[in-house]
Amino acid sequence: MKPINISEKFKLFSKHWTPKKIGELNGQQLLLAKIKGEFIWHAHENEDELFFIIKGSLIIEFRDKTVELNEGEIFIIPKGVEHKPIAKEEVHVLLFEPLAIKHTGNVVSNLTVETFENI
Repeated sequence: MKPINISEKFKLFSKHWTPKKIGELNGQQLLLAKIKGEFIWHAHENEDELFFIIKGSLIIEFRDKTVELNEGEIFIIPKGVEHKPIAKEEVHVLLFEPLAIKHTGNVVSNLTVETFENI
């Protein structure tokens, strides 16, 4: 057991849209991601997804609205809700998700990550 320094962990990678695992607890995983640009429309049919904005501002589009998240804010997307994250500038985000979650939900694209690297 030792503390996890999130700032130091973010220094270990630079590629966007490739979440890195920093911990697990009770069937959940903590992932860090750097994101920039547009992701794909997707949904997680069986899992809720938590976004915690560490740095920057993230837009999440839904089919019926758009939400903007800023540093220090947390947003939970309920299972089954289709969404599309967009970052005009680089955003650092902490994701809290079940271990079994698929990165791009039921959609497979060139952005899909099959296994999250531990850092």
